[in-house]
Formats: sequence, structure tokens, C-alpha cells
Amino acid sequence: MSLLPKIVAPLAALTLLFTFNASAQIQLTGKMEQGALIRAMVEPGTQVYLNGKAIKVTPEGAFAFGFSREAELKQELKLIYPDGLTQIKPLSIKTKEYKIDRVNGISKKIMTPDPKALERSAKDSKQVKAARSQFSELESFTQDFIWPLTGRISGVYGSQRVYNGKPGNPHYGVDIAAKTGTVVVAPADGVISLSVADMFYSGGTIILDHGYGVNSTFLHLSKLYVKDGEIIKQGQPIAEVGATGRVTGPHLDWRVNWYQMRLDPVTIVPNMAEVLKK
Repeated sequence: MSLLPKIVAPLAALTLLFTFNASAQIQLTGKMEQGALIRAMVEPGTQVYLNGKAIKVTPEGAFAFGFSREAELKQELKLIYPDGLTQIKPLSIKTKEYKIDRVNGISKKIMTPDPKALERSAKDSKQVKAARSQFSELESFTQDFIWPLTGRISGVYGSQRVYNGKPGNPHYGVDIAAKTGTVVVAPADGVISLSVADMFYSGGTIILDHGYGVNSTFLHLSKLYVKDGEIIKQGQPIAEVGATGRVTGPHLDWRVNWYQMRLDPVTIVPNMAEVLKK
């Protein structure tokens, strides 16, 4: 097999090429760390397994997978090539340190959500889960992603608050501070799989499917420009920043998933500080 075509990457140094023999190569693009999205190329027709579970591969040999916030540090890719050759590629994952804030003295009333709020939140979660579970043959996940909005990063992936000694849910997105009405654009091509104007916690919410399990979610939006099923191009305006849902101020909360696995968006875009210098 000839040298594999390169997936466009924000940082060329993050692309690794593993050669097993003249006819067996795999190219991995991304950081081998907790929270990362990895994109890869193999010979077309290759079967791919991550820790024993099959991963869908495009006809051209592209695929994606991810490592969760607390992913095991030792994982394994199994590749079965069209000629029958089987290769095992051990993966060593770097651990990440997450910001933990401890907040005490929170009243019981605040700590205990209203039953109606819980019911509504459960309904919202069901919609979101269904949208993220969809599989499509879009190949937009192979694109060089861009930031949906540039500005000051006010919240990071993996951070967590401990209220009165009880851990809250980790933050699974990157927050970008901006004024209400600031335009949000698509970080890559895709199809809208969910567009809801008012969810309980996340307010105006959009999920954009990039294919093969990779999707972006945009939260707390004040205005939505798109509808379910709409085809979107990279850089296309899709919404406006807001302070909807349960937040204290306007910002964009951008999230990236591989199916239900929550990943860190900054692992697939250029460094924000460098972008702002341009």
C-alpha cells in the first residue's frame, strides 16, 4: 500500500504514522491523552477494533475514536487488513489534571432541584442522547476544524465543582465569553441533528452531526438560525450567543462528542491564543 493520505490536522506534529510492513500502515492524528478525539487513516477495507469493539470506517479508510475524561491509560487498537494480516497497536494515554473548585455553605434548597425541573431535564437529556446516538456516513469529521467563535476562554473541559463536599458533574465543554448576539459558526460541515430553542439547563441548543459518531453541541444560544435536518457548511452562521438555560452570563459552551463519549474540543482546533494573534 502506498503512503496513506493525510488527514488535515491543526498541528502537523500531532500526526503519527505507524508502519508494520510495506502493506500495513495506520496514521493517527491527535493527542494521545484523556479527553482527546483521534482521527485516523488505514488501508480501505481494513477492519478496526478499539479494546475489542468494532469502529466503523469510511470507504476511503478514515475513522475516529476518542478517550473519555477518565480514560484508562492503556488501550489497544486491532487492525485486520484486507489481505488478512492482523496487527495489534497498543496505545499509551496521558493523564490530564483537571481544575477542581470546592464550594461550601450552599443551601439545601439550591442543592435539591425541583421535581418538575428534574422531569423536564430528563426529557431534554433523552433528546440529546438520541441525537448523539445517530450514525451517519458524513465524512466531515476529517476536516480541519475551526473555532465556532473566538475570544476569551472562560471555562475548560473536565473542570469540576464540589458543593458541600458532594462532587458536581464535570464540565464537558469549552466556554468562550462573548456578548449576547455574537454570531456562532459551524466548526466543520455537517447536518443538524437537534435544534431546540429552550432546554432547561442548556437553553438554546444545537447538535451538529459531522459523521461516523463525531458531533458538536452548542449551548445557551439566544437565537437559532437552523432546523433539524439542515445541511451546514463550515463557517456558516448557525446561531447567536446567549445566556439561556441555567447560566450566570452570556457565553458559548461548545462540546464535542464521539457518540455518547464527551471529549475536549480544544484537542481538534488550533490554540486560541495563536488564532487571536492573526
